[in-house]
Amino acid sequence: MKTDRVVRSYYVLPCCLLLLNLCVELVSYKTREFGDPFLRTAAIMGMVLFGGSFVAFLAAPGVGWIVSWIHQGSRRSGGFLGEVIFLILLGVGTYWLYYQIYIHGMASVLPAEWRNR
Repeated sequence: MKTDRVVRSYYVLPCCLLLLNLCVELVSYKTREFGDPFLRTAAIMGMVLFGGSFVAFLAAPGVGWIVSWIHQGSRRSGGFLGEVIFLILLGVGTYWLYYQIYIHGMASVLPAEWRNR
């Protein structure tokens, strides 16, 4: 269906890239505990290099499948309104995560055990 293609094109890959960016932010946050700036830089670069491949080959297809599955369920049970609500919630959820991280800091979305000391 055309809607599925639009969702994949305009939500799945951007969503994966946004999540990769949040993972890079998390790695950057956690590497602040390292004393050596060279080690910090290597960890961040490794995350970006590994994360890019991970997103391209594993995460995007996986998230695409999950989004299509949820999208079909919302369309089947709620019709057009369910589809619109799904797309709005997906956008709002992504926005909320970014808002929390960039306004309140990474620690605001992490469990207490994962926060830097």
